[in-house]
Amino acid sequence: MNWSGLQSLLSGVNKYSTAFGRIWLSMVFVFRVLVFVVAAQRVWGDENKDFVCNTRQIGCTNVCYDHIFPISHIRLWALQLIFITCPSLMVMAHVKYREGKDRKYVESHHGSHLYANPGKKRGGLWWTYLLSLVFKAGFDISFLYILYRIYHGYDLPKLSKCSLDPCPNTVDCFISRPTEKKIFMLFMVVSSTLCIFMCICEMIYLIGKRISKILKIRHDNQRLLFAEQHELNNIALPRSQYRRTDPTLVESQLSLNRREKAKEAGATTTL
Repeated sequence: MNWSGLQSLLSGVNKYSTAFGRIWLSMVFVFRVLVFVVAAQRVWGDENKDFVCNTRQIGCTNVCYDHIFPISHIRLWALQLIFITCPSLMVMAHVKYREGKDRKYVESHHGSHLYANPGKKRGGLWWTYLLSLVFKAGFDISFLYILYRIYHGYDLPKLSKCSLDPCPNTVDCFISRPTEKKIFMLFMVVSSTLCIFMCICEMIYLIGKRISKILKIRHDNQRLLFAEQHELNNIALPRSQYRRTDPTLVESQLSLNRREKAKEAGATTTL
């Protein structure tokens, strides 16, 4: 399999990824693809040829090998790497769709853009990116579970018992280099677990950033609304200035003033 083509294709996803996404992609290619291509394929290259059972019954060794190794580790890991890298292509395809849509919009609207930055994770692209993380973590978890169920744990025993037909009785079967294969298998399991952890961290980061942004916008809107209401209250005149006066109260006040003036005039005449 040509892994360099897949690497060059997925390298374009780096510019649309967060820091966690870049770390995840580096871990996949350094700790999984590179180890898979350079070392793991050579370690498991002799698994069928050097699988030995202590019997000369024709077909017994093949039946026991198929029972002990229902699927090769190499082929299972190859499928796992393909499945976990495919969701990243969803993000790339969505960005290309946005770029094509923006190009058509520019042609029809004489230079104005539909997207300021087609690769910015907003709207549908944010959901596509989050969904790709869910798929990547889900595929890794599924393959770890399949590996655990098929081999009854993450261990390779040095000796295996087999009593299937056409074996004449229970025979002992031995695999080549079981310790070395066990180390590589545990290394791949740990690498997959770290990749799952990075996907979960990136999902938490994206959701937390989205929630904080929504809360900030809501807080800014509330502050703006409060400022507008406060400014209107300062501009408006007090309610007491708009209070209507009672006409009878004004007339009584005027008559009282006239009486006082009349008393003052009578007092002056007497003197």
